[in-house]
Amino acid sequence: MNTKVDRLDQRLSERIRLEREARSWSLSELSERSGVSRAMIHKVERGDSSPTATLLAKLAGAFELTMSSLIARAEMRQGRLSRRQDQTVWRDPQTGYLRRHVSPMSDLPLELVEVELPVGAEVPIPASAYALHRRWIWVKEGRLAFVEGPETHALEAGDCLELGPPQDCVFRNTGSETCIYAVVLLRTG
Repeated sequence: MNTKVDRLDQRLSERIRLEREARSWSLSELSERSGVSRAMIHKVERGDSSPTATLLAKLAGAFELTMSSLIARAEMRQGRLSRRQDQTVWRDPQTGYLRRHVSPMSDLPLELVEVELPVGAEVPIPASAYALHRRWIWVKEGRLAFVEGPETHALEAGDCLELGPPQDCVFRNTGSETCIYAVVLLRTG
């Protein structure tokens, strides 16, 4: 595995613990708020288990953050220029999903994330991960089936979808090549 990704997993473990402790929450309280078992949170915080995209989204939602904000906080790089080689990259150990935080870390209410979703991969994200955000998905390469509550959107290269009110959703690569898409998040709360 890439050492940069390994280091990020370690920093994510520390960041999750810091976010929980900053709120004076016990493991049990974070478990109740996120729907993630206390044992799993403990394993992640100790660095004994790498978090999946779904687990990170649930924890971020409990902290009222986006998954990309939680990952970016683990990196804590600020400035107006975000060079590709310095951007935070995280790989989901379960699906191989690669997430790159593209936008600079700042106080602006906008985040830009690029995702590479392998062929056949499927990533469910709970509504809580998007509670205080407006979101757009822009497919750059490949095909993406985006399941938003009861509705499925078939997206191809160049398509851009504005998401509706927060609902549980699933990102699914239905094509024969890696799907690369951008997610734009605008904080509204």
